Amino acid sequence: MEYKHLNIDHQQHVAHVQLNRPEKANALNQQLWEEIQLAMEAFDAEANVRAIVISGAGKHFCGGIDLSMLMAMRASIQDDCEGRMRENLRQEIIKYQSAFTAIEKCRKPVLAAIQGACIGAGVDLITACDMRYAAEDAYFSVKEVDMGIVADVGTLQRLPRIVGEGHAREMAFTCRNVSASEAHEINLVNRLFPDAETMRTEVLALAHEIAAKSPLSVRGSKEILNYSRDHSVEESLRYVATWNSAMLLSEDMMEAMQSQVEKRAPNFKS
Repeated sequence: MEYKHLNIDHQQHVAHVQLNRPEKANALNQQLWEEIQLAMEAFDAEANVRAIVISGAGKHFCGGIDLSMLMAMRASIQDDCEGRMRENLRQEIIKYQSAFTAIEKCRKPVLAAIQGACIGAGVDLITACDMRYAAEDAYFSVKEVDMGIVADVGTLQRLPRIVGEGHAREMAFTCRNVSASEAHEINLVNRLFPDAETMRTEVLALAHEIAAKSPLSVRGSKEILNYSRDHSVEESLRYVATWNSAMLLSEDMMEAMQSQVEKRAPNFKS
């Protein structure tokens, strides 16, 4: 598939998805928003992809929503009936939510590599990823209150589960910039790197390490982690018991055990 605002590189079971509007700090316009969802759904279905890295071209990861998109949205929902206009707006919001939910629902691990600004919708995007890594020049801001709106595409739902209620509420209410070092302290990012080039190299290496594991087990682990986050311990234990009763006796398990006995790298089906 051809993308206008995404650079796609696919090597050895790892897809690298790069936001590519560097002249706009990778701000999300409508086409880029739609392309993110298309790419994530395509790579979820692509058996040859086992891990995904999302990064941003240029100086910044993502400067948030492109304001021209907000103006276009306002024009697209117009209707003589106030109720229908509000319904149109609700449907538009749900549509944009689905782009980042596609990251969360993707069965393959998604790693975010962040440099420079990660603002507004950029935070929405990274909180839907499985892991986040940052260069030391990165900074994060939940900016919506300063724009007179409520964040509505995932930050307020996902960020508290990552950094805790107190940190998430402070970020949402103050809109202040959170430095890379503070983001690491509050567990928003897993690890810091001295610069963007080093970060991308190391994050891609980590993605390749994950991609070398049993694809069935990695996909299952993400499924169980997401389910357990949203359910009780008892419900989650029952779910993983059902999952493993269906998936445990796989060729992947036999290959993992055999490769250890033979002291070689495993060779898994995609």
